[in-house]
Amino acid sequence: MPELADKQPSNKESALTAGCLLLLVLVADVAAGLLVVIALAVRGLGRMDAGSGQAATSVPPLDWAPVLGFGALALPVGVTAVVLLRIGHRVIGAVQLTLCVFLAVHTLGSWP
Repeated sequence: MPELADKQPSNKESALTAGCLLLLVLVADVAAGLLVVIALAVRGLGRMDAGSGQAATSVPPLDWAPVLGFGALALPVGVTAVVLLRIGHRVIGAVQLTLCVFLAVHTLGSWP
């Protein structure tokens, strides 16, 4: 068993690894979030152009795109949070879990 004690990384190395992992996960989440926001913005611009010929009294159809977009974004963020918590990265997993809860609340808020 003394070999295992020699091979364990120091606290400094594990903190550096955790910091790099946190940065990588957050950059990936921000990139995915920007893709969802851009897709929803382009969809909204398309709806504004299509709605110019309609009468003002007509009811717009239900739009499920925000619910599907933010729900699809919350699902992998939640799965990533659970995986990070299971492998022992508690701080990173907690940040991911907080982001997942925020996205889930936003998804439920945009429910038509």
